[in-house]
Amino acid sequence: MRARTALSGAQLKVLAASGGFAVDETTGDQMIQALEGVVDTLNARWSALQRLGEAPPMSTTATAQWVSNHMQSTGTDERGLLTQLQHARAELPEYIEAIKLAKRNYRSRDEETQHTLTQLRTEV
Repeated sequence: MRARTALSGAQLKVLAASGGFAVDETTGDQMIQALEGVVDTLNARWSALQRLGEAPPMSTTATAQWVSNHMQSTGTDERGLLTQLQHARAELPEYIEAIKLAKRNYRSRDEETQHTLTQLRTEV
């Protein structure tokens, strides 16, 4: 199964800065609010989430120790939940900045369109 590559926050910012991504004020504000909610939740629970990187306490039998180590590695490996949450925690602020840029792009495009339409009306 081929892994999907997500657009990084830095790539999204470049796309927004170049005008390849624009979003209206209302939609952008809703997107930012949602992402900030996720960031706030991650930050509020971060110390508890760190436990996903620890081997859970189990008995001292070889099987229990193997299971404990396996649980820890699946939480922290490349596709593990803690790993993915760490990536999200790092990327989401970048996404927020990209959306802010995209909102400015939308305003600029909207103003340009209004100007063009006004010019067309005065010329006709």
